[in-house]
Amino acid sequence: MGNKTNKILDIIDLHQGEEDKKKVLDNVLVNITFRGSNLWILACAIVIASVGLNVNSTAVIIGAMLISPLMGPIVGAGFALGTYDFDLLKKSLKNLAIATGVGLFFSALYFFISPFKDTQSELLARTAPNIYDVMIAFFGGLVGVIAITRVEKGNPIPGVAIATALMPPLCTAGYGLAIANWKFFAGAIYLYTINCFFICIATFFIIKYLKYPVKQFVDTRYQKRIRTFITALIFLMIIPSFYLAYQLLDERQYNQKVERFITEEFTNKGYIIIYKKTDFNAKDKTVEVALFNKRFDDEELKDVNDKLKFYQLANTRLVVRQDTTNLKRDIMNEIGYQNNRLLTEKELALNRLMAEVEKSKFDDAKILGEAKILFPDISDLSLAKHTFNTKVDSLRDVTVVVYKSNSPLNQENSRRFSAWLRQKLEIKNLDIYYKPN
Repeated sequence: MGNKTNKILDIIDLHQGEEDKKKVLDNVLVNITFRGSNLWILACAIVIASVGLNVNSTAVIIGAMLISPLMGPIVGAGFALGTYDFDLLKKSLKNLAIATGVGLFFSALYFFISPFKDTQSELLARTAPNIYDVMIAFFGGLVGVIAITRVEKGNPIPGVAIATALMPPLCTAGYGLAIANWKFFAGAIYLYTINCFFICIATFFIIKYLKYPVKQFVDTRYQKRIRTFITALIFLMIIPSFYLAYQLLDERQYNQKVERFITEEFTNKGYIIIYKKTDFNAKDKTVEVALFNKRFDDEELKDVNDKLKFYQLANTRLVVRQDTTNLKRDIMNEIGYQNNRLLTEKELALNRLMAEVEKSKFDDAKILGEAKILFPDISDLSLAKHTFNTKVDSLRDVTVVVYKSNSPLNQENSRRFSAWLRQKLEIKNLDIYYKPN
C-alpha cells in the first residue's frame, strides 16, 4: 500500500521537471517592468484588442491576448507574496498600475475616435463577471505558473493568455469610459481585477508549494496577518461573483419560462408572433408581444395574464400590443418587396439564359442550302455549340458540325468547307465530322 501511495505521489509531484529557482525568478523579474519594448507591445496589443471588440472579431481578440505582456507583473506579485519579497511586490503592483493606466488610456482613446460605437456581443460578454470567471482565472493562473517553473515550458502559456483574458475586460473598461457608461466600466474593471487577483493567488499557492526561498524572514504573527489579508481579499472578490452568477442563472431560467409560456399559449394555438420583448431587470417584470392574426378583448387579456402564475412567472405582466396596423403594413410591404425582387431576379436569369440559347442556335436549313450549292456532295448537316472542359479550371467553346454525304469530302474540299464555315459563322474553334448517308 505504501509503495502504491509513493508511486501516485511521484506522478503528481511538481518538483519533477522543475527549472532552477534562480532562473525562474530572473525570468519573472525581466517580464515585470513596463518600459521600452514591453510598453510598445502593450499599447499595440490594446489597440488590436479594441479593434477586435469594436468589429466583434473573436480571432483578432485572441491575437491581442497572445501578444499581450500583462501577465508579467501579475505573476511577479504572486512570486513576491510567496517569497515575502515586499520590494518585488511594490515593483510588480506599480508596473501593473502603469500597464492598466496605459491600457485604459489607449482603449478609451480608440473607442472615442472610432465612428463605430455599437455595443457588440464581445463587449457585453465582459461586463457581468461571475464565479465561472473566478474559476477560469484561478485554474488558468495555476497552469501558467506551473509552466513557468518547468524546464520544458511546453505550449500552455499561449492557452493561459487566452483563457485568463486580461486584455478584453481592460479594453471594455476603456469603452465604458469613452461612451461614459459607468455600468460597463465597473463590470469590466471588476472582471479585470478578478483575473489579475486570482492569477496572482494561484501563483502564490504554487510558489509556496514548491518552497521557493523567502527573501526576508517574517515572524509567525506577521505571516498569519498576510494569510488573513489574502483570505479576506479572496472572499471580497468571490462574493459579488456568486451574486452575479445567481442573477445570470435566474435570468436564464426566467427566459426559459417565458419561452414556454409563449410557445404553449400563442405559438401552439396558431398565433403568429411578430414582436416580442422581455424586461427582466425591472421591479415589475413585463413580457410584451404583438400578434399578426389575433386581437384580444379585455376578458381574454385577463385570462392570459392569469395563466402566467402557472408558468412560475411571478411579478410578471403580459402586455399585448393590439394596434399593429402599421406594423402589419410594413411587414406586408417588405414581403411584397422581397417577392418582387426575387421575381425580377428570376426574370433576369431567364432572359440571360434565353439570350445564351439564341446565341448558340444556328439556322441549319439556310446554311445547308448554301452548302449544297458550294459542295453538291453534302446531303445534310447539323450544327451546335458545345463547351468542353480542357482542364480542371478552364473551358473551351467549340462549334461542332456533322455533315452527311455518300463519301467524305476530299482534302481540298474539306479545307474549303472549314474555311467557309469559319467565315460564315464568324467563329474560330470548329470541329467537323463526317457521317455516311
